[in-house]
Amino acid sequence: MSQTIPSRRAALGAALAAGSAAALAQTQAAAQGGDKVVYHIDNTAGQATKGLRNIRNHLDVAPDTKILVVTHAEGVDFLMEGAKDKANPNIDYASLVSALVARGVVFEVCEITLKNRNLDKKQFVLDAAFTPSGVVRIARLQTREGYAYLKP
Repeated sequence: MSQTIPSRRAALGAALAAGSAAALAQTQAAAQGGDKVVYHIDNTAGQATKGLRNIRNHLDVAPDTKILVVTHAEGVDFLMEGAKDKANPNIDYASLVSALVARGVVFEVCEITLKNRNLDKKQFVLDAAFTPSGVVRIARLQTREGYAYLKP
């Protein structure tokens, strides 16, 4: 059985509205100077070096991208003073983070993780910012602020 004319109009209206919303989101991103991306790191050993390299490459290709890195659990470790890649001790995380901060990247540490692991904000590099909850921050960036989600 075919759709009635009113239901076809409703479907067409919904499709046009969805297309308009997508076009509006693209227009807003362009007006704000590019894409917005949140990188999620919750495991330093498995993600930090790769994630920092991905972010550098991302900015090399799309320098107008706004990037936030949200960390929690064991993912906060690379933002601690003196942190180095255990697999390659020549990699000093602080210098890589500073170079990305100079390019506009923001690094955030979950305060719930600090509490759960008995860590102090003073243990982190000066370039680190803090957020009350890493997972809430990521969810809000995606749902309320239109950030794309990447997990290295």
